[in-house]
Amino acid sequence: MPKLNAPSTKTARKNRKVGRRHPLATVALIAIGLGLTGGVYAAVNAAPATASADTTSASQQQITEGQKVFEANCASCHGLNAVGSANGPSLIGVGAAAVDFQVGTGRMPMAASGPQAPQKPVQLNDTQIADLAAYVASLAPGPAIPTGPQISTNGDAAQGAELFRINCAMCHNVAGAGGALTEGKYAPPLAGVTPTHIYEAMITGPQNMPVFNDLNLTPAQKSDIITYLTYIQQNPSPGGYALEDLGPVSEGLFLWIFGLGAIVGLAVWITAKSN
Repeated sequence: MPKLNAPSTKTARKNRKVGRRHPLATVALIAIGLGLTGGVYAAVNAAPATASADTTSASQQQITEGQKVFEANCASCHGLNAVGSANGPSLIGVGAAAVDFQVGTGRMPMAASGPQAPQKPVQLNDTQIADLAAYVASLAPGPAIPTGPQISTNGDAAQGAELFRINCAMCHNVAGAGGALTEGKYAPPLAGVTPTHIYEAMITGPQNMPVFNDLNLTPAQKSDIITYLTYIQQNPSPGGYALEDLGPVSEGLFLWIFGLGAIVGLAVWITAKSN
């Protein structure tokens, strides 16, 4: 005798079919998850870039004058609209900070092509550099020229020394004396570099240098590094002559030539005197 409350086989099969997940549901969930993750990541990474963007308002007259300076000194390599060419990269989005560093240190305009642009006497005056920076900044948002607390030398020198050793010393030497890289490239010495140009280098990544945005190093940490570099330039080595701070190779060579040479010379003198 059949059970009155037991569902039929057909009804049970229908219920299972209704409750079954669609084959594309997993794919849809993965796509939604990836989209949300990418959106959150883009928002987080866009925050420091927006914070460092040049929000200063330059006058139209300054931008016009800057365009004239650009066409006379830069367009032959970077193109008339600063979009780049075979001889130079695009300047769209590099910001005023990149212009102030490259032109303010004499690296640009570049005299001749090479592995990297060397520092040389500045070719433009301060007004021309400011106008040129305003023009390039007007093309697209980019890092602004640092001011105020960003370039303060009143930070924590000890903390700055630790940050410099972790992030910069492998190229610039622990004392900022510079060093050789590959294929004729090099990390320049940092002695005599202004706090403004040091900060600009960190946020724009000139030549072979990586960019240190606010996620890598906060503005306060950048100020600490500037404080450390200023301190070692103003305070001589407590150990005497530092051999240009070039590291253990130069110090070892000095000991081999002069130290060992002095010992050999003393031994010869003692032998000659005893005879």
